Amino acid sequence: MVIYKIFRLPEHEAFLAAGETAGAPVDLTDGYIHFSTAEQVRETAAKHFAGETDLVLLALEADTLGAALKWEPSRGGALFPHLYRTLTKADVLWTSALPMGDRGHVFPEELP
Repeated sequence: MVIYKIFRLPEHEAFLAAGETAGAPVDLTDGYIHFSTAEQVRETAAKHFAGETDLVLLALEADTLGAALKWEPSRGGALFPHLYRTLTKADVLWTSALPMGDRGHVFPEELP
């Protein structure tokens, strides 16, 4: 299963420069890196990144993240993937810009 992470451009640039990251400020506060499934990521963008431009969407294969990936309840009991280790560049399948369109963020076609 592919899961997704949204970064602001400066967060993504810092990740690329360092080769790894403990996540965005909210991740550092919570102690794990927040991810979303394909079914959740649009709501995540709308709720937590409303109106923001210069976003980057990362795709990762959940099965390759091992035991450090935990599925935990959040919004209304839905299970969200949380990573309890640093994220490395090797973990990422692909990245895509997540531009703002007339109706919100425009997701890549490869997202189901």
